[in-house]
Amino acid sequence: MNAPSTQRASGDAALPGNPGLTARARRARSARRNATAWHFLGLLVVFLSSVFPFYWMVTTSLKSQAEALAYPPVWLFKPTFVHYVEALFTHEVGGSLINSLIIASSTTVLSILLGTPAAYALARYEFRGKEDLWFWFISNRMVSPVVLAVPFFLIATKLDIVDTHIVLILLYITFSLPIVIWICTDQFRNIPVELDEAARLDGASPWRIFWRINLPLAMPGIVVSAIFAFIFSWNDLLYALVLTRTDAITSPVAATSYMSGYELPWGEIMATGTLIVLPMVVFALLVSGRLVQGLTMGAVK
Repeated sequence: MNAPSTQRASGDAALPGNPGLTARARRARSARRNATAWHFLGLLVVFLSSVFPFYWMVTTSLKSQAEALAYPPVWLFKPTFVHYVEALFTHEVGGSLINSLIIASSTTVLSILLGTPAAYALARYEFRGKEDLWFWFISNRMVSPVVLAVPFFLIATKLDIVDTHIVLILLYITFSLPIVIWICTDQFRNIPVELDEAARLDGASPWRIFWRINLPLAMPGIVVSAIFAFIFSWNDLLYALVLTRTDAITSPVAATSYMSGYELPWGEIMATGTLIVLPMVVFALLVSGRLVQGLTMGAVK
């Protein structure tokens, strides 16, 4: 006789409208709904905060100069592409975009070709000085770029390769290679060694084991390292500004040519910024699946 009253007193009695749902379960479900709503709201705020600068850049590139400087801001306007024409042909941003594409692509490909075998060796083999070599690769990323700008310029001047593609490619490889080795080494370590041993028993050579077994399995990490190498090479301003003049200027350097003491053409600046960002957005969308896999590698054992 006391059991039903005890159940109702503790708040676990079934509600009249829903016999299978207790008051405590109802409160728990309501709390979960509120938590989900707040979580969604927080993600929405973060998303809008991240996307709004890009929206403002693109819309400003499509406005006239008067509309771009208007206060309060003009939200409804007739788009114009005159700023893109000015940027591509008058300021020769198109040539700088081609230079950036050549340099960033070459840097990425060479960094992957050199970095993946080195990462595989660090992950699979034991040799003298391995830890020191690993630390040396990582320490290359600890040096401030400003400290190396002048020495690199002096070396490039001595070799007579200033204002060429090759000087930036070689320079960017020295910074991208440690990233590739660092990421890919961890990826190769997550691949079971038993796969190598089984292939070796079947008569596979070390190169075949690396090329046909480990490389496909490590592709998520390789894609992530390639993205980082491409982004660094594409976005760098300091070294490109120091080591180029006219023939090999990259798109970030071309964007600085708008600065003057009289007027800032915001339409051309934003159009150039959009042209610089657009290839990275397309590249990220094409490899987004691999990017998620690579960023979450090792998260679940």
